[in-house]
Amino acid sequence: MSKYLLEIGTEELPHKFIKSGIAQLKSNFEKLLNDNKIEYSEIKTYSTPRRLALIIDGLSEKQPDTEKIVKGPVANIAFKEDGSLSPAGIGFAKKNNVSEKELFQQDNYVWAKVLIKGKEIAEVLKENAEAAVLKLQGPYFMRWAELDVKFQRPIRWIVSLLDDKEVKIKIAEVESGAYSRGHRFKSDKVEIKNPDSYEKALFDANVMANQEKRKQHVIESAKKKASEINAEVYLDYALVEEVTNLCEWPVPVICGFDEKYLTIPDKVTVTVMAVHQRYFPMYKDGKLLNKFITMTNYIGNEFENIKAGNERVVVARLDDAIFFFNEDTKKPFSENVEKLKGITFQKGMGSVYDKTMRIIELSKYLSNELKVQNSETIERTALLCKADLVTSLVFEFTELQGFIGSDYALNAGEKPEVVKGIKEHYFPLGADSELAESIEGQIVGIADKIDTICAVFAEGKKPTGSADPLGVRRATLGIIKTIIQKQLKINLEELIRKSVNLLPVKTSDPEKTIDEVKMFFEQRLNILCSEQYAHDIVEACISNKSSLTDLGDFIERLQFVSEIVKDSDFGAFNEAANRIIRLIKDKDIKSSVDKSLFVNEYEQKLYDCILNVKAQDYKTLYKELKASVPCVNSFFDNVLVMDKDEKIKENRMALINSLKLKFDKIADFSKIAG
Repeated sequence: MSKYLLEIGTEELPHKFIKSGIAQLKSNFEKLLNDNKIEYSEIKTYSTPRRLALIIDGLSEKQPDTEKIVKGPVANIAFKEDGSLSPAGIGFAKKNNVSEKELFQQDNYVWAKVLIKGKEIAEVLKENAEAAVLKLQGPYFMRWAELDVKFQRPIRWIVSLLDDKEVKIKIAEVESGAYSRGHRFKSDKVEIKNPDSYEKALFDANVMANQEKRKQHVIESAKKKASEINAEVYLDYALVEEVTNLCEWPVPVICGFDEKYLTIPDKVTVTVMAVHQRYFPMYKDGKLLNKFITMTNYIGNEFENIKAGNERVVVARLDDAIFFFNEDTKKPFSENVEKLKGITFQKGMGSVYDKTMRIIELSKYLSNELKVQNSETIERTALLCKADLVTSLVFEFTELQGFIGSDYALNAGEKPEVVKGIKEHYFPLGADSELAESIEGQIVGIADKIDTICAVFAEGKKPTGSADPLGVRRATLGIIKTIIQKQLKINLEELIRKSVNLLPVKTSDPEKTIDEVKMFFEQRLNILCSEQYAHDIVEACISNKSSLTDLGDFIERLQFVSEIVKDSDFGAFNEAANRIIRLIKDKDIKSSVDKSLFVNEYEQKLYDCILNVKAQDYKTLYKELKASVPCVNSFFDNVLVMDKDEKIKENRMALINSLKLKFDKIADFSKIAG
């Protein structure tokens, strides 16, 4: 078995592309190997800001030989009248490198069984490696020199080794060799003798090629450096990931700034350091320090210039932040609400002030539905939740919206519930982010998000595969997760209707907009719940009745059905339910059951069974429905539902439908795999 190393050396790659690029490269080579029926055991990937690389282990030496049946000409054309091959037949045999004896006839055609010799692995790689690399995709791909090819950044070197031998390939006019490049400040060329020596050879040249080891080094070295001053380092996942993809040889350096910059809210200072400058803030005893760690891509021991440069940059940004903070807090925070009239929310949907008024209305509605006592703090939160959008600090640091509003509200003497609600109404900020804890944050957040979602759909800008205007998918999941996890009894259908009706521009068909929003919520709910529950069970619990009227009930049914499918009696129960569903499906049953139309005992027995199914809780209801299964089977075995007498037929359909409606209270059992 062999190992193959491919390294694509480039100019500095954007950090956001590296993770995607290396995943694509791995996927492309997996497809290449599988399509060519080449066996391998695993593919390891390596990446730094200047290279994407992979090592394929356990490669077979060649493709397997394969047999292929090839169709030739019609038999009377391939053979002469005397039975010998015609020129057409001879040509077919030569083309496929077979003898006359190896040809055979079938369905009036001549066929040949052709043996296709497998190619050597090196040959397959030579023929396909370039295409596999150039299939990578991403934003802002570029051309350089006079080449037609595009890549994220210009390709400068290539290493292509099968064990200890070069596999010569050419990509973007760059020929491969056995030499990589080390750290930019140390070594121009690093000889790679074989794939096994790759990682160590680069490490000796001050390049940590393994991105996971480099990430771990960033974390551990930052912690160790912070411990030198008895501090703890702020290690946000996204920040660690970004710094890992910015350095080939990470070295931590402690820098500092004047304590006066700690007078502004911590969130501002941390954002300046972590988001804008990619520094690691530090804390001591829970308090933010006027020190930070910068991770340098440096070889040496002289750090004074590095420290001075980074401190000069961060101080300039913090000076701006202090200036904006002081300017913003000179006037009452509530005065900013009126200024929201000057910011357009969305074309046709009024200003952010108009949106704020709608948030207030929706928050009042939700407060009433949930019977919340402290509705005045909810209304105040709704009024002020967007007030920070017109502040200078949020204009400069847009990612601080909500957080700055919360700090400004605190500074203005607003109640603690309002202060917390303003910050939390944006939650969750991501797929795995925390949810709002306060009822103010929960209600105002739901009101804000539902208004945005309905406005986007009303404008006909619903999300597509590649577009998600105003983060509608995230907003929808945020509402669903908040309602479920915080156990809020909210009828989403009614909330959607109210939100659509509050929009300033009325759509030509509001019911269509409402239905589209409802369907979108159900799709998101389906995707979310399918991560935890079997997909067919999720489908069954969504299909039988509106899941949006009571998400708590929907989750309860999901959990219950997930348990009963394990019951030894469920198979018979499910079959009985499906016999009913198959007969009633797509039929409009309007009539009610008339006992006077019963003509045999089985109808009466089934009717009596149905009367005994009356429980409201799902556990007892399932028990009662399960008890009705023998009656259902006996009915179908002895009664012809489609009677010639139309009245009898309709009555029997109504009888069956009355039982179906009881099954429907739990789920649509036709969706559950047998």
